[in-house]
Amino acid sequence: MAQVGNWGKQIRFSVNSESQLTFNSFKRTVTGRWAKHSILKGKPRLEFQGADASGITMDVTVSATRGVKPESVIKALERACEGGTVEYLYVGGKRVGSGKMYLESVSESWDEIWNKGELVRATLSLTFSEYT
Repeated sequence: MAQVGNWGKQIRFSVNSESQLTFNSFKRTVTGRWAKHSILKGKPRLEFQGADASGITMDVTVSATRGVKPESVIKALERACEGGTVEYLYVGGKRVGSGKMYLESVSESWDEIWNKGELVRATLSLTFSEYT
């Protein structure tokens, strides 16, 4: 099994002959905090106040045809999001960011539903934020 990455024990991104759970459109945002001080009859002065918490967004496709049960993955991620789970995020064996991440939001698109309402394929948009 080739492990692509993981966020704690809640989600493990991997590819093997039986199942495939990966992500795409991975985006990381790193920002600084700046204060703007008004100056009478002059341009405002800026003051750097430090680093802001970084954020990550990614899309994950969960599909029964790829050996993954969409409903179980969705439920696990929803529990982690609503429960305030904080874990390290790894990609390729390397930790992403300097600290732990929490799952800020899970957005679901139910792409394919079969007979009797069985969810077969869904696309999830995950938003992680650095826990400080």
